Amino acid sequence: MMSDATKRAIFRWIHLLFAIPIAGYVYSPFKELPNYAPVVRYVAFPMLLVTGLWMWKGHVVQRMFSKAI
Repeated sequence: MMSDATKRAIFRWIHLLFAIPIAGYVYSPFKELPNYAPVVRYVAFPMLLVTGLWMWKGHVVQRMFSKAI
C-alpha cells in the first residue's frame, strides 16, 4: 500500500500536468481555440476537477466509504 504522502504527490503531479492544456487554451490565439476546446472540456478540466477535489476533500470520501463497508 502506498503512503499518504506518495498518493498526494501523484495527485499533485496529475493535477499540474492536466493544467497545462488549460493554460494553452487560455493563452492561445483566438483562431486556435477550436483545436483545444474538446481536449480541455472533456479531458483536462474534468481531471483537474477530480484531482483537485480529491486533494482537498479526499479524506471525507475515504471516511464515507470506510463506514459504508
